[in-house]
Amino acid sequence: MASLGLAACSGSDSGSSADGKVNIEYVHRLPDGEGMTKVADIVKKWNAEHPDIQVKATKWDGQAQELIKKLENDVKADNAPCLAQVGYSETPEMFAKGLLMDVSEYANKYKDKFNAGAFEQMAVGGKYVGLPQDTGPLVYLYNKAEFDKLGLKVPTTAAEFRETAKQAAAQGKYIGDFEPDEAPNLLSGMAAAAGSQWYTADGDAWKINTSDEGSKAVAEFWQGLLDDKSILTGNRWDDSFKKVVTDGKLIGTIGAAWEAALLADPKDGITTQSGQWQVAQLPDLGKGKTGPDGGSGVAVLKGCKAPEQAMEFNAWFNTQIADLGTQGLVVAAKGDAKTPEAVKTFFGGQDVMAEFIKANDNTNTFAFIPGWSAVASSFTTNADAVASGSSKVADIFEKANADSKKALESLNLKVK
Repeated sequence: MASLGLAACSGSDSGSSADGKVNIEYVHRLPDGEGMTKVADIVKKWNAEHPDIQVKATKWDGQAQELIKKLENDVKADNAPCLAQVGYSETPEMFAKGLLMDVSEYANKYKDKFNAGAFEQMAVGGKYVGLPQDTGPLVYLYNKAEFDKLGLKVPTTAAEFRETAKQAAAQGKYIGDFEPDEAPNLLSGMAAAAGSQWYTADGDAWKINTSDEGSKAVAEFWQGLLDDKSILTGNRWDDSFKKVVTDGKLIGTIGAAWEAALLADPKDGITTQSGQWQVAQLPDLGKGKTGPDGGSGVAVLKGCKAPEQAMEFNAWFNTQIADLGTQGLVVAAKGDAKTPEAVKTFFGGQDVMAEFIKANDNTNTFAFIPGWSAVASSFTTNADAVASGSSKVADIFEKANADSKKALESLNLKVK
């Protein structure tokens, strides 16, 4: 039904109407949860102030990859919306497939409004395809009340994390979980924190090294915990995660900053533990840095008939810091961001946004390749094998070398 609805309201709404008005459709996948300023309401403000550029917001409720497939089909049918929310890891592949427009001439007008690192995430080969919306620095989320009860201190290094995990496991509690379904984002983000850059351009070809020193540090971190049997191995994005947290078994997790709002959301979160949780920085993996997990921008799709007006709205929308903050985003735009009250309450009054901004300012950037979706799928499969005990964490990174080469070559891109 969602697919049919999008198809019915796409292409014809993204252009000029008979009365000279420009009509633009923006497809997003923001949560729009309870207590959040709804995207449609933010867009209403724009429409009231810009009668000649009218925007329609369409929410996508399916998986991110399902939306990408839908957009690819729409572009081929010349029936795509002008604007769509896309993950930073998805952007290079979409551009390589000819799904996105080069809107550098418009993007550069708004460059000063955004965090420099995030702004560059919307560039592919020096060509800008849209504007950044949010970032996802990795942080450590933990149940402070349980930590205090067990006499545990929040770990600040990899070595401290392993020792603290042992202490907690001895008391039937777990301060972390190895999550196969989150492995592509989690492991690449942690590798970035440890100093990795898996993919670099060399002339007209790509160089690949997914098993470098940073990756080895991440593999050693997780393998040590798995060998100690001091962490859990359930998926993040199914009911098992909520169950182990609600049961009090899992009392901490390494995750993206945007996960804080999901924990606090009454619909999806852990309401019985409101006020108990806190946010800390990612334990140091040797470089004193954190890395990106997710984050997205708003791109202009191929075939948009009003790219200049689309980018004008894009810049306005993504600088509505207070409203987007209620969605649980670490907004990419420069300016003061406040912790939403619901999130602040869940995290015991902590100003978690200040913690996120600290992480954001300390994030190593990470470049993805076109074809990353195929590599990510392999990451998940190989992480499942690790969780079952039939493989080692280092194997995930090693296998990613061949998977990355295959993905690039499938798009007719050169590899050195």
